[in-house]
Amino acid sequence: MSIPQSGGGPITDHSQLAQYLADGCKPKDQWRIGTEHEKFGYCKDTLKPLPYHGERSVKAVLEGLRDQFSWDPVEEGGNIIGLTKGKANVSLEPGGALELSGAPLETIHETCDEVNIHLAEVKAVADKIGVGFIGLGAAPEWTHEQMDLMPKGRYKLMNDYMNRVGTHGTQMMRRTCTVQVNLDFSSEADMIQKMRVAVALQPVATALFANSPFFEGKPNGHKSWRSRIWRDLDADRTGMVPFIFEDGFGFEAWVQYALDVPMYFVYRDGEYVNALGMSFRDFLKGELPALPGEKPTLSDWADHLTTLFPEARMKQYIEMRGADGGPWRRLCALPAFWVGLSYDQSALDAAWDLAKGWDAETRQALRVAASVDGLQAEVNGISMHDLAREVVAIADAGLKARARPGAGGLVPDETHFLNAVKETVETGKTPADELLDHYHGDWDGDLKRIYAEYSY
Repeated sequence: MSIPQSGGGPITDHSQLAQYLADGCKPKDQWRIGTEHEKFGYCKDTLKPLPYHGERSVKAVLEGLRDQFSWDPVEEGGNIIGLTKGKANVSLEPGGALELSGAPLETIHETCDEVNIHLAEVKAVADKIGVGFIGLGAAPEWTHEQMDLMPKGRYKLMNDYMNRVGTHGTQMMRRTCTVQVNLDFSSEADMIQKMRVAVALQPVATALFANSPFFEGKPNGHKSWRSRIWRDLDADRTGMVPFIFEDGFGFEAWVQYALDVPMYFVYRDGEYVNALGMSFRDFLKGELPALPGEKPTLSDWADHLTTLFPEARMKQYIEMRGADGGPWRRLCALPAFWVGLSYDQSALDAAWDLAKGWDAETRQALRVAASVDGLQAEVNGISMHDLAREVVAIADAGLKARARPGAGGLVPDETHFLNAVKETVETGKTPADELLDHYHGDWDGDLKRIYAEYSY
C-alpha cells in the first residue's frame, strides 16, 4: 500500500483539488509504465507466514535487501517498514506481503527487467535465511491469527475501521496479493476514455489472472477469491464507480467522489492521526475533529486519494487494480495487457467499442462472474472467454503499433510479454484452473505441494 505523500502546500481554493489531478497530464512521449506486485513470504520448514520480527522474518528480508543490495531504509516508530532506491520502493502490505512499487519506465522490457532483478534480489536474501516467496491472489492456508499486522500506524487504523464497515476487510489486508500497473493520460478527455475502459474491462483482467481458488486450506468456490473479498469490504471506497460512465465525468467529478469517501488518517510529523470516518469536506473548512482549526495541504489530499480502492483508481495516473498476484511471467503480462489497450489510440478506441454499450448492471455482473467462474463466466449472453480473446487481440495489436523494441533491437516490440495470457485464452485455463487441476489430480488434495511447485 501507499507510503505517505509529500511536497504539497496548503489548499486555499477548491479548484486546487481537481488541478492536482490535472497536473498528472503528460504528452504521449512522456507516458510511463509503473508495475507493482505483492507476494507472500513464508518459512520453508514450517510453511507458515513470516512474522515481522525474528531470524526468519519480514524485518530480516528488508534488512537483507538494505545491506546486500543498497536499498535505503524507510522507518516508522523505530521499525524498518520499507525501502527506496531511485524512484522505486519496496513496502509492506498489512499482513507482511512484500510489494515492489516499480519506477515509472518507458517500456515493458524495462519494467520486466526491473521485476526480474527485484525477484532475484529477494530470492538471494530469502534463501540465506530459509524463507520462500510465492505469488498467489490469496493465502492458500493461513488464518488471520497466523499473520502479524505490520507495525505501521496506517494499518492499525485501517484494521480497526475495516471491522466496522464490511465483512472481508481484514481478509484483504492480511491475506490477499495483487499485481497492478500504473499508466498515464494526456488530457482530461484521454483520462475519461482510459478510466472507462479500465473499469469496464477490469473483469477481463480478473478472469485472465485469476489465481486464488484456495482459502484456509481448501477450494473456496471462486477462481479469484481476492476479487470476491473486495466485493464486501467497504462500499464507500470500492467497486465499479458507475458515475464515471455518466455525462460530465472528469477531474471534478472524481474530486466530488473522493470528498464523499470517509477519511482514515492525517499524517503529521511521522505519526498517523486518527481521522476514521471523518469528512475531508470538514477538513477543508478547518472543522476536522481530529485537527480542529487546521486546514489540509495538497499532501493530505494526495494521502486521502490513496485510501480509495475502486477497481481502477485515479491519482495523477490511473491504477489498474483487478488482477491477482501470480507467477513470474504474469507480472510482466499484466502491464503488457493494459499498455496494449491504453497506449495506442486505435486499440483504446477498439476496447471502448467493446464495452460502451454495457450498463452498470452488466459491468457489475461481469465483475462478480469473473471472480466466481473466471474465463468460464457468462453474463447476459457475453462469454468471458470470447470477450477475453477479443481484448487480448486488441492489446496485441496495440503493442505492435507501439513498436517498442527490446534486447538492443533484436526484439521488435513488446507483444511476447502477452504470451502467458495468450496461452490462457488458447487453453481456456487460468492459473486458478491449473491449481485446481493439481489439487484434485496429482496433489491428491495436499495443498502444501503449492509451496515447492509455485514459489519464485
